[in-house]
Amino acid sequence: MFNREAIVPPQCYTKTEGVFNPCYVCHQDSIPERENVMNDRNLQIDYSFSDLGMTNRWDNLKEDRSKRIAEISDEHILDYIRNDNYSDLPSRLQQSEYLGWVPDLENLHLGAEAFDDEGFAKDGSHWVAFNYKPFPSTFWPTNGSTDDVMIRLPEHFRVKPDGTYSREIYKANLSILEAAIKGIPSIGSLPIDEKEIDVDLNRDGELSMTIEISAVDHFVGAAASLNADTHLYPKGVEFLHSVRYLGIGRDGEITIPPRMKELRYLKKWQAYSKRVYARQYQLDAYDKEAGNLPGYQNLRDRGLDNGNGWSVQGFIEDKDGRLRVNTFEENFFCMGCHNSIGSTIDKTFSFARKIDGAAGWSYINLKGMPDAPNKGERIGEIATYLERVGGGSEFRNNDEMLQKWFYPDGRLNKEKVAGAEDVYELIMPSPERALTLNKAYKTIVEDQDFIFGRDATVIPPQNVYDRIDNEETPTLPEEKTYDWNIILDWP
Repeated sequence: MFNREAIVPPQCYTKTEGVFNPCYVCHQDSIPERENVMNDRNLQIDYSFSDLGMTNRWDNLKEDRSKRIAEISDEHILDYIRNDNYSDLPSRLQQSEYLGWVPDLENLHLGAEAFDDEGFAKDGSHWVAFNYKPFPSTFWPTNGSTDDVMIRLPEHFRVKPDGTYSREIYKANLSILEAAIKGIPSIGSLPIDEKEIDVDLNRDGELSMTIEISAVDHFVGAAASLNADTHLYPKGVEFLHSVRYLGIGRDGEITIPPRMKELRYLKKWQAYSKRVYARQYQLDAYDKEAGNLPGYQNLRDRGLDNGNGWSVQGFIEDKDGRLRVNTFEENFFCMGCHNSIGSTIDKTFSFARKIDGAAGWSYINLKGMPDAPNKGERIGEIATYLERVGGGSEFRNNDEMLQKWFYPDGRLNKEKVAGAEDVYELIMPSPERALTLNKAYKTIVEDQDFIFGRDATVIPPQNVYDRIDNEETPTLPEEKTYDWNIILDWP
């Protein structure tokens, strides 16, 4: 490996200058009843790198791509991102000696068109799309990518006890899981016929049509014997996540294009209790204290085992733009977020950030989405983040966001942010910036040097350390640290 500390992302080398704190959305102390007891809120103010990790090895941040970008025409990059590089992936994998998971969702490159009006895949693969708020701020489109996420529950969550498929049972179990992950007793749901599943989901004393799940602590159908434990996914759940370029419509609207930068697949192979997870976090902390570098079991075609029941596998563009299987180190990079930070829920991000209830069962759409605050906050998440970070990215190198939402002296224009129509307006780039970021990432694809970083930067960000000293590098004062909850308080 080039970088044995690849789980530490480039953003962790940001200069905070004693004022700017982008660290709080990842590093948090545990919240009661959750499995994540990593308790790493101290990393908002303490540097705790290994000897190896103190050196920033994300060399792609140091590259000036201005000249190469200028040589790529707008017509070329638009044609490139509008080209589908997903559809031929399954057949190419099947024709090779590849033994891992093969993408089985038809027409995913078409985005919303692959799903019906309740989010269910039209091809019968049982993948379900949901509408969620992108995690701040690397996954904001203004910083380079669009994306989508789908979930699929195992077969026994989709069928009656006799094995007959039931969409009503599937909808009910999806909503029960949503309430459990968010740790709330009730949740709105898609319309469900309680007679179909013979369970009074809304606790009104009769079996009828319902749009609410209330105080249901176990699943239904063939999965009725399984408890819905708070903040934990059941064994067998799968997630599919496509990371894409920035599409540009004829009217300048930013869209989700067919071309994918990456396709990421997670599966929970083993379910553990919260006590087991707590012990695992403790052992991980002992390892870190002893100076041991992180290591994960290589499942080869099935990706990496994160040591906590999940496998992570990914596909990324080759030099010709076709999706290929990730290398070990390219998968290793994913472990930083899906195993090693304190703010996640059962190692995941997006499902906990789904719009509550029926409104969230659809393909991602940021138009009309309000800037909901996080649980425990009063101001919208994006507005809060912009003020705490002092910019529209961790590196504070997004000039467009600075010009759009900040005064010249660096203060956030709170009134303008509050007046934004929706999340789309807040975090979408202009067509001009979208073209530039697409071209910047295309140069990384041409170089095939993803192990040096995947951030679509044009010129080297100034607010990044080449090296950090755990004892000497300036840190944030206590008053610039924050409690934070990944779950949103939707109106």
